[in-house]
Amino acid sequence: MDILLRLLVAIGFALLVTAVAAVVLHLVFRAVARRKRWAAVLSRRTKHPARTMLLVALVWAAFSTSVPRDAVAYPWRDEVSHTFLIVTIGVGTWLACEIAIFLESLGLHRYRVDVPDNRVARRIRTQVLVLRRLTVAVLVIIGVGAILLTFPGVEAAGASVLASAGLISVIAGLAAQSTLGNVFAGMQLAFSGSIRVDDVVVVEQQWGRIEEITLTYVVVHLWDDRRFVLPSTYFTSTPFENWTRTNSELLGAVEFDLDWRVRPGEMRAELERILERTELWDRRVQVLQVTDAVQGFVHVRVLVTAHDAPSLFDLRCYVREELVAWIQRTHPDAQPVQRVLMVDAAAEPRSSRRAASTASASALFSPDQQDGALFTGPIQTSDIPRSER
Repeated sequence: MDILLRLLVAIGFALLVTAVAAVVLHLVFRAVARRKRWAAVLSRRTKHPARTMLLVALVWAAFSTSVPRDAVAYPWRDEVSHTFLIVTIGVGTWLACEIAIFLESLGLHRYRVDVPDNRVARRIRTQVLVLRRLTVAVLVIIGVGAILLTFPGVEAAGASVLASAGLISVIAGLAAQSTLGNVFAGMQLAFSGSIRVDDVVVVEQQWGRIEEITLTYVVVHLWDDRRFVLPSTYFTSTPFENWTRTNSELLGAVEFDLDWRVRPGEMRAELERILERTELWDRRVQVLQVTDAVQGFVHVRVLVTAHDAPSLFDLRCYVREELVAWIQRTHPDAQPVQRVLMVDAAAEPRSSRRAASTASASALFSPDQQDGALFTGPIQTSDIPRSER
């Protein structure tokens, strides 16, 4: 009974010390946060794990000092102490992960991604996010290993497993094809710069932005608010389009098939007036060219540029709509038309007999006439006048 009362008093004292320490730490961090922004972030991240760690450590100390080490009278003491040890390792791993995340993201506020030229910021953010996940994974593995090592007999079992080189090679070979392959691919993506968070990409004929890069997969936010989840190895083994690899500025085309009566000079002047009225155009490229003129159509291509992919898409739609309205309003004859040639039905061909008679009529010697006899037959002298003989 005395031991139980002493234990309750010790636990109450531990709770009181934890509460006082939490208040003191809160006041200290709040005073520092008035001058340093990082103090508020650190206090917000470590508040719960730090208080839990302090509470578990003080309660464990109260238990250890209140209950004597007597295997006969208190056989459950070692099991309770072992439980406190496991909880302490787990909470300590939690606190270490929060501190690591705070240190890795300490300088991210200096790199903003909501500005036009954010290539460096997106690269730094991608690398920090991948390192954060890798650090958390390593700390969790270390924590789990430390917990396992607290159990008797685990050390010998672990040594025997690690001594088996054949088993290690089999496990490593299987893992490298799937899990480790994606992990290595994720690290390669983070530090090679092929893709970054907020990059505009085209994968599997789908347009979207890189929303998240993990150690095993990449999430692409598609234009229609769907999420396209791809393994990290996809981006290291499959060709894809990255529209913001070096910068976010893009060039796009607007194409028309018009009639030959179109006036390219006036259309070019109208394009200039259209672009001057919008803020989507970044004033880099403004081109209108007749790229082809065959088969009854004149192919007109307009090239414009914008700061990023969404602005370029809106700009192309805007230019296309304005030019179509201008053609309908001022030059309706330039609208594409289909020309059809109307001809009479072909005359009925002549018969072979008539053709033959016509040919015979135009011949020198006609079989229907006896004109040939004038040249080939005998000449009758009786028909010649006497005076001409």
